[in-house]
Amino acid sequence: MVDENFVDDTIHTYLSIIGGKWKPEILWHLRKSPLRFLELQRSIPRITQSVLTQNLRELEADGLLTRTAYPEIPPRVEYELTDLGKMVFPVLDAISTWGREYMKMKDLGDIPGR
Repeated sequence: MVDENFVDDTIHTYLSIIGGKWKPEILWHLRKSPLRFLELQRSIPRITQSVLTQNLRELEADGLLTRTAYPEIPPRVEYELTDLGKMVFPVLDAISTWGREYMKMKDLGDIPGR
């Protein structure tokens, strides 16, 4: 038997760390390789600089990515997923698959209750 409180707590924990409008997209763009701030910002055109900065700080504080500042001129900073950050991809892949199926059903007018 599944403990419902455990499930609620684990889902809440996941959503509190990964949820929101931008974090899944930020993680998705870091999936293949480290990126610099401007590369991330260009890959997510609707995000503001301050919102991207805040989300990157939160993801770093939660241990999902690292920020590496190189002592160069001009300064160079890269963001890279940690092993913990890479662990979210089976869930993001499942969400992506679900979203794709939902969009197909919606386009066909095949969503129950609508």
